[in-house]
Amino acid sequence: MNAKNMNRMLLGVNIDHVGTLRQARGTSYPDPLKAALDAEEAGADSITLHLREDRRHIIDQDVYNMKLTLQTAMNLEIALTDEMIAIAADIKPQHVCFVPEKREELTTEGGLDVVRNIDKITEASHYLSSKNIEISLFIDPDLSQIKAALMCGVSAIELHTGHYAESIDAKTQKKTLFTLQKALNFALQEQLIVNAGHGLHYNNVEPVASLFGLNTLNIGHAIIARAIFVGLKQAVVEMKALMQSAQLRDITH
Repeated sequence: MNAKNMNRMLLGVNIDHVGTLRQARGTSYPDPLKAALDAEEAGADSITLHLREDRRHIIDQDVYNMKLTLQTAMNLEIALTDEMIAIAADIKPQHVCFVPEKREELTTEGGLDVVRNIDKITEASHYLSSKNIEISLFIDPDLSQIKAALMCGVSAIELHTGHYAESIDAKTQKKTLFTLQKALNFALQEQLIVNAGHGLHYNNVEPVASLFGLNTLNIGHAIIARAIFVGLKQAVVEMKALMQSAQLRDITH
């Protein structure tokens, strides 16, 4: 068995938009925790959730409930604020991913500017790492940002796949995939764990899933949207099948 054959890519399911639906009517349902447990049962390798400053979807109680109940691992996305750092230190999820955050955005736009915020990120990363939390940074596939992440002392990064996902033609998609692979190769050379996500869905995930060396793809909106029609468990199963088929095809070529 070659190295590629052994590289089983993991799926992190983001359940934020279950909270979005709940908060839209101010009800107690649908429950993000139930969604997380169903996703785990269907094969999710971890659960991602973003506790935003405005609590627009996930709320504090969701995070505490999941920490007590999840069977896999929690990947808690937070902004680089004192409030969120304190919450993460209290909850102690297995993973914390620092992401940029703006109140007016619909979803996270672009990667964290590590170069400009290196001192604060370093301090926060060291503090949470001392709590036995793995820290990752959500960044664009840019070598300068990866180098800055290394200076912060983190063990993982998550490459922003938004530019790839927004590609409107084959030429642009090929170019963005090349950029992702170049960034991935450099990060792996530097011994970083490399995850990826943002904008991935059932029609575009396979080329990214075929990139050698990625650890986890974090996918949310597409899976929750698909769940409306086929149920959450089936939606997770279908996404994992696409990821696995992409890897198998890459092995045979």
